[in-house]
Amino acid sequence: MGKVEKKYQLSTVIPRERILVFSGRSHRNLAEKIASELGFELGKVKLSTFANGEIYCRFEESVRGADVFVVQTMFGRVNDYLMELLIMIDALKRASAERITVIIPHYGYARQDKKTLSREPITAKLVADIITVAGASRVVTMDLHAGQIQGFFNCPVDHLTALPVILNYFKEKYGEKLENWVVCSPDVGRVKTAKKAADVLGAELAVLHKSRPEHNVAQVAQVVGDVKGKNVLIIDDMIDTAGTIISGVKALKSGGAEKIYVAATHGLFSGPAKQRIEESEIEELVVTDTVPFYESINISKVKVVSVASIFAQTIKNIHEDVSVSDMFQGLDHA
Repeated sequence: MGKVEKKYQLSTVIPRERILVFSGRSHRNLAEKIASELGFELGKVKLSTFANGEIYCRFEESVRGADVFVVQTMFGRVNDYLMELLIMIDALKRASAERITVIIPHYGYARQDKKTLSREPITAKLVADIITVAGASRVVTMDLHAGQIQGFFNCPVDHLTALPVILNYFKEKYGEKLENWVVCSPDVGRVKTAKKAADVLGAELAVLHKSRPEHNVAQVAQVVGDVKGKNVLIIDDMIDTAGTIISGVKALKSGGAEKIYVAATHGLFSGPAKQRIEESEIEELVVTDTVPFYESINISKVKVVSVASIFAQTIKNIHEDVSVSDMFQGLDHA
């Protein structure tokens, strides 16, 4: 008797039927906003820490065949949250999720993107390697300190920018065209971003020239551009101890600037940052909610705008296999 082979033929290609968004413990508030923008609740996952510091994870609903997104920023207990993210990815991979996209609003260790002295690590590359090896299919992050970090991953990376929500805030508050304003780049590495912002706001462009003798120490040497009698908006990717920004504000004031505003994607506000900002001549400082600094620190001059809608639209576009860069209309990092 001959062998009979049973054949199955699908009438159509099976689409992704489910999209699930989960949150780690680093910034659940932002994850909930993202899920709300998408019109559903966060997926259920149990995360806890044993007495010896080890992390436990169990997803409390099926993820088999699902398009899964995990939101975990790197702020505060950076090492714990990184490890938690890796454990979540591993659990999803072993539970047969179809695709695992990691949403990292603030990418930790981004400032260690190259060796500046002998016998130093390139930690940004190490973090990229372990996220990839853990099983991430794709990574989404925002305003990396160094754009080349995208190339450290062996999987697709969507490098988003908070520029649209930051510029919309200033346009809504001060008018569509800010003709008596100057957009200032805090260093030569941010000139391209500052130029895009200046074009959108109808403002002039200036650049701060600085040196950095050691970590978290910056010395601004001079202002390149005319700021006398102008309102100045400094745009940066992050504010940590605020030393760089305060040096820049002093240089701009010495150059005759009127009111000085500052905008940054990531407000880390470490160490003496709060006191420095409160005592400075900054008129207003606008940051986004990529990190939950505002849950533990209150700075009167700081205004927080949300990037939840950007991440939500990105998740939707990825799930539907459509362009992400088209969302930014030329304001992205391309």
